[in-house]
Amino acid sequence: MKMRSIPTADLIDDYSDLCASCDVQFLQFGRRSSFHGRIRTVKCYDDNVLVRRALEAQSDGEVLVVDGAGFLGSALVGDQIASLAISNGWAGIVIFGALRDSVALREMEISIKALGNNPRKSGKNGIGESDVAVRFGNVVFRPGDWIYSDEDGILVSQENLLQKKNA
Repeated sequence: MKMRSIPTADLIDDYSDLCASCDVQFLQFGRRSSFHGRIRTVKCYDDNVLVRRALEAQSDGEVLVVDGAGFLGSALVGDQIASLAISNGWAGIVIFGALRDSVALREMEISIKALGNNPRKSGKNGIGESDVAVRFGNVVFRPGDWIYSDEDGILVSQENLLQKKNA
C-alpha cells in the first residue's frame, strides 16, 4: 500500500480545533516515516498475545495503537509480528512500550513508533484488552478515530482530516 506523506505540522495548523497532538517523544522504526489511518487498540503489559492477534487480522490500512504502559522491560513487537502487519495491510503501529529486532525493522516497509527497544520477549498469557480507549501523551486514542504520524509527531482526530483537506 503506497502512503503519501502526511504533514502533521500542516494538519495541526489547519485543524487545531479538530485534533490533539501526542506529547510523547517516540522513536521511529521501519523504512516508512509516515502513516495515517483509523485507530485500533490493544492495552497490555509485558504480554503481546493480543498484539499478534490484532495484526494477524486483515486490515484496510488501520493503525494499531498499543498501550504497553510505557514498560521497557520486554518487547511487544519484533520483526515477525511486523511482517504480519505488513502482509495484512496495516498502515503502522504505535507502541507505548518497547520493540525488538530494530535492525531488521529498519528494512521493512512499515512505520512503527515506540519508546525504545529491548531484546527480551514479552509474556504470552493473553492478558489485556482490545479495541478500548487508551490514553498516553495527553491524548485519548479511541478505536475508529483517525491517527496521523510523521517525523514531527502524532495527531489524533475524530474526523478524517485528509478528507476535509481535499474537499
